[in-house]
Amino acid sequence: MQWDRSNTFGLARVSCVYCKGEDRRSVWKTKEAPCNCVFRAAFRACLNRFRLCAATESYAGAVSLDFHQGCDGRRSYSRKKEEYMADFCLVAKRTLDRDEHRVFRFHFLLGADWKLCCRQLAMDKGTFFHFVYRIERKLGRTFAELQPYPLYPVEDYFAGCIHRVERSVPAAPPLAERWHTGLLLSA
Repeated sequence: MQWDRSNTFGLARVSCVYCKGEDRRSVWKTKEAPCNCVFRAAFRACLNRFRLCAATESYAGAVSLDFHQGCDGRRSYSRKKEEYMADFCLVAKRTLDRDEHRVFRFHFLLGADWKLCCRQLAMDKGTFFHFVYRIERKLGRTFAELQPYPLYPVEDYFAGCIHRVERSVPAAPPLAERWHTGLLLSA
């Protein structure tokens, strides 16, 4: 994903103390980068879809038919919800270190509040929330920049565009030419 203004405009928070909703922060005096609130918003969008997929457990076995690009128009069956949930967890496990993944698992996946997490993980409130913000920032950026199939934007993961590749087949000669050259056989 290219982090330009068109992609980050709606994600920035007005209450952010760094960018104040303008979706950019200056890294040095000459270079600008997306604000961390943009990455956290991307993570929250992916987390909300993960929770939605986990909540609709009764339809977990639903299979979708996917069309693939190419000249032959192949199709395949898949379980998008299960694939998304597996990708979400595996990318998080690969990206985060051991302590961050423990906080991620307790707080985001299991849904424990900050008091229970602080007690279970033996850390204070400030350290816990620093972990939470760091996890949201790291995973939000990773989910959006993942190649070749990013998890963010979520709509593209579930219903991507179908691009057909046109075949370069020469056009048949007109009917009159085929008749005179003997290419058209009568039955």
